[in-house]
Amino acid sequence: MIRFSVNGESIQYDGPGDTPLLWVLRDQLGLTGAKYGCGIGVCGACMIHLDGRALTACTLPVSAATGRQVTTIEGLSEDGSHPVQQAWRELDVPQCGYCQPGHIMAVASFLETHPAPTDETINANITNLCRCGTYVRVRKAIHRAAEIREESRES
Repeated sequence: MIRFSVNGESIQYDGPGDTPLLWVLRDQLGLTGAKYGCGIGVCGACMIHLDGRALTACTLPVSAATGRQVTTIEGLSEDGSHPVQQAWRELDVPQCGYCQPGHIMAVASFLETHPAPTDETINANITNLCRCGTYVRVRKAIHRAAEIREESRES
């Protein structure tokens, strides 16, 4: 039995420990925000947070979550008020939207360590792929999310 927490809820998974966490989230728990993209941890469509750190769920065995906190896009904020989600809506970032939950999760984690990002730090750290090519809007939204975070800390 593998025990861990997902979006604040205690979970027990009785299955193979080498099952990718992505499939447990999607197939067992019905949390379909994290998407299957490449299956090798490169595209970022399946990004989740494990104890606050952004990781790809397609390459992470569920056993690695034992005793830890998993946060999915569904648990980032109950009402969509996270600064990254606000910036994404404000700047209308998604085109098809498939990769956007992964982008949002990557950026939310990134801003914790880079609260005032430069284009260079964004290029070096946000490597999620987008088939629609919304990279210009993603970059603008990252900068806007940093502004929203700062504004909320000042008030």
